[in-house]
Order: sequence, then C-alpha cells, then structure tokens
Amino acid sequence: MFIGILALLTIVVWYIQINELIKPEEKKDNRKVILLTAFGCLLTAFLTIKLFQMFIA
Repeated sequence: MFIGILALLTIVVWYIQINELIKPEEKKDNRKVILLTAFGCLLTAFLTIKLFQMFIA
C-alpha cells in the first residue's frame, strides 16, 4: 500500500513539474521548477530502490 501511495505522489509531482515547464517564460517560477525536479528525482529514486528490494527479497 505504501508503494502505491508513493507511486501516485511521484506521478503527481512530475505532472505538476511538467505543467510548470510548459508555462511561458515570464510566468515560470524557476525556484518551483528546481524544487519539483529535485523532489521528483528523490521520490523516483526511493521508489526504484523499494521496488528492487521487493523484487530481490
């Protein structure tokens, strides 16, 4: 169940980040893009590690 919630959260973060990147340059918040990218990368890495642990164990 935890991995499902984590996967949904990861999808939501990447979706918000992509929508922020689509905005015109003058409306784009660079700090938000950087934070969402970093958070999305951390969530994706954590999710990948958890899935590999489940697969190996």
